[in-house]
Amino acid sequence: MGAQLRVYKRRIKSVTATKKITKAMEMIAASRIVKAQRKVAASTPYADELTAAVTAVAHTSEVKHPLTTEVERPVRAAVLLITSDRGLAGGYSSNAIKAAESLTARLVSEGKQVDSYVVGRKGVSYYAFRERPVRQSWTGFTDSPTYADAKAVAEPLIASIEKATADGGVDELHIVFTEFVSMMTQTPVDRRMLPLAFEHTAEASAAVFVKGKEARPLYDFEPSPERVLDALLPRYVESRVYNALLQAAASEHAARRRAMKSATDNAEDLIKSLTRLANAARQADITQEISEIVGGASALADATAGSDR
Repeated sequence: MGAQLRVYKRRIKSVTATKKITKAMEMIAASRIVKAQRKVAASTPYADELTAAVTAVAHTSEVKHPLTTEVERPVRAAVLLITSDRGLAGGYSSNAIKAAESLTARLVSEGKQVDSYVVGRKGVSYYAFRERPVRQSWTGFTDSPTYADAKAVAEPLIASIEKATADGGVDELHIVFTEFVSMMTQTPVDRRMLPLAFEHTAEASAAVFVKGKEARPLYDFEPSPERVLDALLPRYVESRVYNALLQAAASEHAARRRAMKSATDNAEDLIKSLTRLANAARQADITQEISEIVGGASALADATAGSDR
């Protein structure tokens, strides 16, 4: 039994060390969530207003711009997948990958060829293990992205949609990321960024309704609507990619905090269970020792009584 007690003590020591690590990672992730939330809150209004501005230009100018015009028969689409560089975040990356796979399957079923772009080592490893081609990938900044990172990601995407499909270009641009809803809820989503999907809302079209008729304000574009779209749309893609990276970073920290809290709680439960087993083993050792002492004393008493006779 003494050997069994030593085994329990070693396991308790090992699990306690693991608990300290997971608790520290939980606290680090919790501290980073607040910063990530602030960045998301700061970037979202800019991205929304830029989207509204691009929509207003496209609605009121009657310009057939390649980045806002629907292709009659799209044959190729680009999908940007955002995952994490590190693990220990539960199903964060795997859920985003599943959403990208579902989107890819749908696009393929529509007869489109899909070009994959991946952010994060988890996504890169997933495609590499399955020997699936990736047009371009980026790693090293998923937990704390900057606008420069978003610009680097957006640049080849913009270039691909500006090219003709015969030259390796794409007709559509989609993005898959994990949207931060709350500390407990993060949802993988897929969005089409280009061609721009127009929404007939007051914010998007800047339209007002008078006596049941739609009346739009008049705009003057300098130097021309085409030049305005040329300048706005790259900024639109960059802002949307940046906002998606920030949403994904906040979701990653929240998922890691939740996973580490679960690991810490499991470690505490395991320590309690092992402590009970160790106490039972120690009690069994004590009982056995007492029994041996009593038995030895009884045998010695019997031997002494026999010699007195």
